[in-house]
Amino acid sequence: MNFRLIGVNHNSAPVEVRERLAIPESKLPDALQRFVAHPGVAEGVILSTCNRVELLARTQNGAADLRSFLHSYFHLDPAELEPHLYDYSENDAVRHLFRVTSSLDSMVIGEAQILGQVKEAYATARAVGAVHSQLDLLLTRAFAVAKRVRTETAVGSSAVSVASVAVELAKKIFGSLQGKHVYLVGAGKMSELAARHLQAHGAASIFVANRTYDRAQQLAAKFNGEAIHFSEIYNTCDRADIVITSTGAPVAIFKRAHGEMFLSRRKNRPMFFIDIAVPRDVDPEMNKLDGIFVYDIDDLQQAVTAHVTDRKKEASRAEDIINVEVERFQARLQALEVVPTIVSLQDHIETIRQAEIDRVRGRLGFLSPEQELAIEALTRGIVNKILHTPISALKTAARDSEATTVVDVVRRLFNLREGKPAKSGREPGERE
Repeated sequence: MNFRLIGVNHNSAPVEVRERLAIPESKLPDALQRFVAHPGVAEGVILSTCNRVELLARTQNGAADLRSFLHSYFHLDPAELEPHLYDYSENDAVRHLFRVTSSLDSMVIGEAQILGQVKEAYATARAVGAVHSQLDLLLTRAFAVAKRVRTETAVGSSAVSVASVAVELAKKIFGSLQGKHVYLVGAGKMSELAARHLQAHGAASIFVANRTYDRAQQLAAKFNGEAIHFSEIYNTCDRADIVITSTGAPVAIFKRAHGEMFLSRRKNRPMFFIDIAVPRDVDPEMNKLDGIFVYDIDDLQQAVTAHVTDRKKEASRAEDIINVEVERFQARLQALEVVPTIVSLQDHIETIRQAEIDRVRGRLGFLSPEQELAIEALTRGIVNKILHTPISALKTAARDSEATTVVDVVRRLFNLREGKPAKSGREPGERE
């Protein structure tokens, strides 16, 4: 299969490491083009979310140094990155991808956002020509597996997400969200999801600030909220009790000095920051201020524990489904490997059959339609009997690990090359 997957996630690396690897959406096409230009990479997909950065590749002859790409692209010292990397190949890479799309590898097991994020990564890769053959098959199969997991298990029941967990955490801190004012910094999907949860739990008003003001207006309108120009966040943020921030800024947008200013204007009434951005939007120094509480994406993991416990049984059923699907996908790829050889073999033998009929036709004289049909049936019957054993061997091999060996043997025996009938070097039917 020649699949390789390398990356970091919320289990292998802290947010301090993940934010150094995060790739903004605007830079993803360029990163993909550089990735597939890397020696040994035939196809590639890059997934970059708040919880993971992963590179998936189909390599040429199984050889590609993906670590060197990571080190050179992000300008990181290998010693800093190596302890946090995981590296999978072949079936293990397929299994990991299936687990990711099925939300079994998520911080919140069963959350629905990761599938959409993988689909977006796939669409971007296709748009720049980074995916075109086997990775195309793999990604589309991964989406089907995720659908099967959600259909046949309850792993996605009582749908949760990082955003919903963040809202639950806010409820625990404030006791109730009734009458609380909420400020969303960033108008992406995660912010919209958070806004829905907040409104459902009684939030009094929602302010939305975004670098693109039109987008802030659109999101605010959905919740009867107020859109704020991004340049005004430092003048208006103190109006909120809860700030949920999820931007793509490369550096923190809220520093300690901003927190001190907010507290002064609020007369030391507390503020709660939920930072679900990677890289982080809130400087950890803000958490040292009395009256300001900051929770980043890793802090949310503690609130996830209860959800994980409740879903372990369903997750186990989902893992069984994935194991079956990995085997099926492997069998499908192996079957695809033998199909060109079967077609080539059939074409090769058919060429010989037709040539032999043409060679003796002149000696047979006039043939009635019934006689023509008889010759056709006779020769086709002989050909089918000859082909039965090698084709059966190829189909059987496609179901286990010896496909490549059997394909090579059949091609050598019948002198087949590149899926095309080979010339035998003598006239069809000539005896050796």
